[in-house]
Amino acid sequence: MLPIPSQDFSFPDPKTKDPAKRRIQRMFEVIPGLLTWITLLGMVVFSFFLPVWAAIAVILFDIYWIHKALYISLFSVVGQRAVVEAKRINWWERCQNSAHPEQYRDILEERIRHLRESLRTIPFFALRKRRIIQREIKHVRTLLAETLALIPIKEQILDWRDIIHVVLLPTAGEPAEIIEPALRSLEENNFPKEQMIILLATEEREDPATRLPKVEYLQKKFAGVFRDFIVTTHIVADGEMKCKASNAGFAARELMKYLDERDIDYKRVIFSNFDCDSVAHPEYFAALTYQYIIDPKRLQRAYQPLPMYHNNLWDTNAFVRLVVTGSSFWHLYQSTRREMVTFSSHSEPFDTLVKVGFWPVNMISEDSVIYWKCLTYFHGDYRVQPIHLPLSLDAVLADTYWKTLKNQYKQKRRWAYGIENFPVTMRAIWPDKLIGLRTKLRVTFEMLEGHYSWATTSFILTFLGWLPLLLGGSDFRESVIAHNLPFITKMLMTVGMIGLFISIPMSLLSLPPRPKRYHWSRTFLMLFQWILMPIVGFISAIPALDSQTRIMLGKYFGEFWVTEKMRKN
Repeated sequence: MLPIPSQDFSFPDPKTKDPAKRRIQRMFEVIPGLLTWITLLGMVVFSFFLPVWAAIAVILFDIYWIHKALYISLFSVVGQRAVVEAKRINWWERCQNSAHPEQYRDILEERIRHLRESLRTIPFFALRKRRIIQREIKHVRTLLAETLALIPIKEQILDWRDIIHVVLLPTAGEPAEIIEPALRSLEENNFPKEQMIILLATEEREDPATRLPKVEYLQKKFAGVFRDFIVTTHIVADGEMKCKASNAGFAARELMKYLDERDIDYKRVIFSNFDCDSVAHPEYFAALTYQYIIDPKRLQRAYQPLPMYHNNLWDTNAFVRLVVTGSSFWHLYQSTRREMVTFSSHSEPFDTLVKVGFWPVNMISEDSVIYWKCLTYFHGDYRVQPIHLPLSLDAVLADTYWKTLKNQYKQKRRWAYGIENFPVTMRAIWPDKLIGLRTKLRVTFEMLEGHYSWATTSFILTFLGWLPLLLGGSDFRESVIAHNLPFITKMLMTVGMIGLFISIPMSLLSLPPRPKRYHWSRTFLMLFQWILMPIVGFISAIPALDSQTRIMLGKYFGEFWVTEKMRKN
């Protein structure tokens, strides 16, 4: 039985049969692809008939792209610094002291006094030791300031001992060796295991000859480690797609029965919807618990770790490494913004998931649509709280080079298919009079601009930006703007290279340890692979164009494409 959303809440059905609603749905489905194709084809037409205007448009677009590239690069550095700082925090200590902020304040003040006394004993010329202690003083003072902010709201802080974590690991064919490291990372997490439940969500359509031994092996391997190890087997029902959302929804409804039988309050349960290859940072659940229990508006928050594709980064090819490194930088940048949206593995209050009716079961993109659904439920007063700790995932890797590239394309196309969220979100927020106009405009712009830029930028920078010179005719080529267009473009692109110079050292510093099976010289490949960036950027735009065009033409995907996963031993 499906959970009934509270307050008569309803979210638009993307497959609605109502003629009027279907027309509105199709109108919004057409908009992203139409904008993209108008831009691409319009550049060709304008370059031939109005080359001056086309050249001006190219220059303005280059300026916009450079501004955006530098902005993303700089805030990626801010995000990386936040990750470094978050790794230094003893989140488990903060969790344990959250209920008594006055006592923790005294502990931190005493720690600062001790550090200052230590600083006085160090010779002035011992600069390195002094800097270390000074950084630690700054770090503890930050913790002190955050602790002082808790004192006025201490009555609203929950007891961490009452929190239960449920970790969903959906699987549709992944072997045990892919799932086991994820479970091992949960076992090694420093949060008490008696407050953690594993929810392994399998699919009935997976061959029982592989599914049953896999489940039996994992249950036996981790028997007695966690509070419970629940296994569900989803059978695709009428009206459902073969997708992660329908599997997750089935598992969540089974969890409701489990919690109801034990009289466990949904508000005490934090539900982490993880990919089955997610390797969590050892402090993630302590940090997640802390952020949840101290926030009076905890039910209006989603919690997002930073996806990093590090599990097999050294094993895959240079093309894939650049793609996933770019994705990691994007998530670092997003973590610095209030407009952050859930992606891939993330966590949410189970009470909120129940109230909104879980995930739409007839959509491919389940990780972000749940954010938009919750945003609608709370009339715009809902946001993502970043947890600045890495969560390691698998990069695309197959048994051949060509298959790896093919699978990477399919994965990017599935990510780009997230534009399917745009029509239902527009249908949800614009009729809602309780959502402010500014929020509606921001959401509309954010959703359109991101996918529009993804599909058009590389085409314009690589090819279309030169069309005015090629198609503009002899009169245009003799004009001042034609003579200056190559110079202006080259100058702007040179400025844009600053972002690349920021990205390269960041990527090298964030690399996971090199496996012993690889020679040290492989590290140099991580540096020289960046010469492929223009090609990777161009090819990465094609999946976005593919997805937008499919939805624009009504050629929808019928099921969720599961990325093939493999590891090199």
